[in-house]
Amino acid sequence: MLNLHYPLTIKFKLAVLNPQFSVVDLQGRPVAYVKQKAFKLKEDISVFRSEAQTELQYRIKADRWLDYNASYSFLDANGKECGRLLRKGARSLWKAEYELFDEQGKPDLVIKEDNGWVKVLDGLLGEIPILGLFTGYFLNPRYNITRPDGTLVAVFHKKPDLISRSFELEKKAGFEEGEETRLVLGTMMMVLLERARG
Repeated sequence: MLNLHYPLTIKFKLAVLNPQFSVVDLQGRPVAYVKQKAFKLKEDISVFRSEAQTELQYRIKADRWLDYNASYSFLDANGKECGRLLRKGARSLWKAEYELFDEQGKPDLVIKEDNGWVKVLDGLLGEIPILGLFTGYFLNPRYNITRPDGTLVAVFHKKPDLISRSFELEKKAGFEEGEETRLVLGTMMMVLLERARG
């Protein structure tokens, strides 16, 4: 995942049994096609180069079947770990928060929801008949992706949409070695975990 032209757009495929989405860059070129295995107790995600699903680039595997404080390892096509995502369970009750670690297990990036009220209102209003249909257009979560020192690296947000689920990843700073791959894989895993919102 090098030489990508930002922003990247994630768009879910409709009318499929297991969650699937495509990732394209600013010029509409395919970056990845992500497919979650259906009926698995532990998350098992395949990341292909394109929708043809002929070239596997990465796998994302959970360390447990409950996603409370679960850790998701990023494995390349040869099975070598290149980082992981940790969901902060208790903190995620108010604002969704995730931590990215490099291949040595050192803290790399933090993904944190910008406004906790969006999550609260989406949960409340989403349950109201008819009104709940429109929350996807007005209540769109936004996540800031920062380094441990507070440097803003990227912003990830849901685009206003009533029917499909569409998200955008905007680059805000230059990437350090290996950081871009972990960031893209981390946001792809996070969107699967947070997709029901909005």
